[in-house]
Amino acid sequence: MIGKKVASEKPVPLAKVLEILEDRKKQGELEYEQRLAYDYAQKFARLGPEKAEKLISELLALGKIRERQAVILVDLMPETKEDIELIFAKERTRLDEEDIKKVLELLGKYRE
Repeated sequence: MIGKKVASEKPVPLAKVLEILEDRKKQGELEYEQRLAYDYAQKFARLGPEKAEKLISELLALGKIRERQAVILVDLMPETKEDIELIFAKERTRLDEEDIKKVLELLGKYRE
């Protein structure tokens, strides 16, 4: 990793990370950090890449949620109002009761 620079940065869900690392694995052996990330993504990715991207776009359509927050919601798939409040506890964005209900409905629709 020495000498490599970050060209760009974009939050992606674990399902997309898993897809990217599977493609890299086909090209050759993964480096240590990539293997750790691959193992983690295999264990904790809850949706497929297409469903995750679609859910992120639906969460962004609500208007109050930023992309990074949407990715966190998709990765964690919280089930209760309290879980969502914990995710947004240190964020500037505050969701009211109605927004939380909409988020829970969307997450419930995609829960496997």
